[in-house]
Amino acid sequence: MQIRRTGPGIGIAYRRAGTVAAVAVCLAFGPGFAGQALAFKLFGIHLWGKDEPTEQVIDPVRYTVDLRTGDADKDLKDAITQSSMLVADKDKPVSGDLGAVIKARDDRERILAALYEKSRYGGVVTISLNGTNLDDLAPNPSFGRGKPVAVVIDIAPGPLFKLGKIRMEGDAATRDPLKYGLTPGGDAGSLTILKAGDKIVAELKNEGRPLARIATRDVVADHDTSTVDVTLKVDGGPVAPIGNVGVTGQKSIDPDFIRRYSRINEGKPYSPDDLKKASDRLRKLGVFSSVTIRTADKLAPNGSIPTTIEVSEGKQKYFGVGAQYSTIDGFGLQGYWGNRNLFGQAESLRIEGSISRLGETTNYQDLDYAAGILYSKPGAFFPAATFNASLKAKSEHPDTYDANSVTADAGLSYELTDYDTISGGGRVSYEDSRTDAFGDQKYLTFSIPLSFVRDTRDNKLDPTEGYRATADAQPSYEALDGAIFTSLEGSISGYKGIGPNDNVVFAGKLAAGSLVGGAGIESIPTTRRFFAGGGGSVRGYSYQEITPYNALNQATGGRSYATASFEARVKITESIGLVPFVDAGSVTDSTIPDFSDIRIGAGLGVRYATPFGPIRLDFAVPLNKYQNGTAYGIYAGIGQSF
Repeated sequence: MQIRRTGPGIGIAYRRAGTVAAVAVCLAFGPGFAGQALAFKLFGIHLWGKDEPTEQVIDPVRYTVDLRTGDADKDLKDAITQSSMLVADKDKPVSGDLGAVIKARDDRERILAALYEKSRYGGVVTISLNGTNLDDLAPNPSFGRGKPVAVVIDIAPGPLFKLGKIRMEGDAATRDPLKYGLTPGGDAGSLTILKAGDKIVAELKNEGRPLARIATRDVVADHDTSTVDVTLKVDGGPVAPIGNVGVTGQKSIDPDFIRRYSRINEGKPYSPDDLKKASDRLRKLGVFSSVTIRTADKLAPNGSIPTTIEVSEGKQKYFGVGAQYSTIDGFGLQGYWGNRNLFGQAESLRIEGSISRLGETTNYQDLDYAAGILYSKPGAFFPAATFNASLKAKSEHPDTYDANSVTADAGLSYELTDYDTISGGGRVSYEDSRTDAFGDQKYLTFSIPLSFVRDTRDNKLDPTEGYRATADAQPSYEALDGAIFTSLEGSISGYKGIGPNDNVVFAGKLAAGSLVGGAGIESIPTTRRFFAGGGGSVRGYSYQEITPYNALNQATGGRSYATASFEARVKITESIGLVPFVDAGSVTDSTIPDFSDIRIGAGLGVRYATPFGPIRLDFAVPLNKYQNGTAYGIYAGIGQSF
């Protein structure tokens, strides 16, 4: 048997008893397409609407399948079973008698590929339909409709092959095959051989060689010795810089902006990693439904590699609604409208509003309201800089105080690296605070918010690896009372997945803050003081319940805080998970947290996976509740708690 690389797959030629049969093995499969949603389900329970209709099969033919794997061990048997579409679709009819034949032929190729992946190059797959060998069937067979077609798959796995001689040629000649998993006497699986060549090409491209390719990949199996000899010849091609950068597919977005924001600069050394980052960067703008960056298959006359950014624009205008619920804070509703491309360079304008505490009070004046206008301009002044501005108004009525406020912000954020971002700007806030521990107060505050964020998470909505760290400082001047103060805050959250497919993810978060300056706590705006409790900090307690109290049992807000959360996110099925958790927090009136009063909440949550992030439902109780305080809390929302 001789195996040669042919296009994207492997070509196999059998030479036995004077017969030749050619089989093309596909080693990669594209994603399927999701159909239009016709029904709504929550936690797998059908709530309303019609389920997606079952695809109608013309001339349906049903079949039974008997998979015989011979002396295959459990690992090999599982691999064979998982590769068989006849087994996977045994409850689904095929279209016509010829459909059964085509499915059987496809299955033979799949099973052979599974055998080669497991180093079984001498395996034989025999498939019969109603007792007739697949290769002996008439061109247009007829199986009748009296009973299902009996399909038998008989597999003789053959011996386990090992790697024999390994030859590296061309630009691979100086490379050690051991580094790529090619060890004489070692694993001879087809994927091991494919990955070795692909890894060498990837390394050459990372050296700035855009035309690197595999020139020859010969694999020869010797059935007498059960060994596989491998020859890899790689053509690295010349080192070349990025050449002319073209943009195609854009309609309303400035191509010069696309080129500049991508940061693929002509004359810059070629790097596949830089091209991937550029693609991700453009995709995150939210204005494109697809982004593909391609390089030419030959160099330009000046020795550079021409590059093309292919984009497809998505919908620029959008709107949406959201909801949340807790037994403590009631229902909340949010709505928003936005335009992702206001002036042709991905400028974003968003108008949003929300109302909360619905059901907690019957007086509309005691509800919480918020409205805002947000503007963002990516690539402002520098490709890595973004200008942000906003105007927000709030009317808040938690148990601890009533406050109406208006805040205006403007500032720049700058991407230092792929993980690190700094930002700074100016803020003006007017606040009218009533019924707090110090009576009615008015504040006019000028601030300079400064922040640093490092984010290495693998997924922003549902991370399984990495961490996110923040550091914030906000020097402030309260003009009506003349108070000067600074808030300092920091947090770090980390994630570690364990087990197959990260079936368990341990997540933890620490956060702390301090208010420095100000003549007294009453000189600091109520909304700038520290409180804890609720779905965003210590679950089981009501919103902002954790705080220092005066002699009249009135909440004052604190000068410092520290909180901690720990979760074990356990995947029960592909879509449902359970999350036991513990939260703890302390808010004190000293500048440095003294942990004189630590409040702890614990509970259990349910997660339901969706394409837009997990739906969250948490139940929590306070382990050391306040006198006459909250006894338990139920929280619902979208996304993980942190």
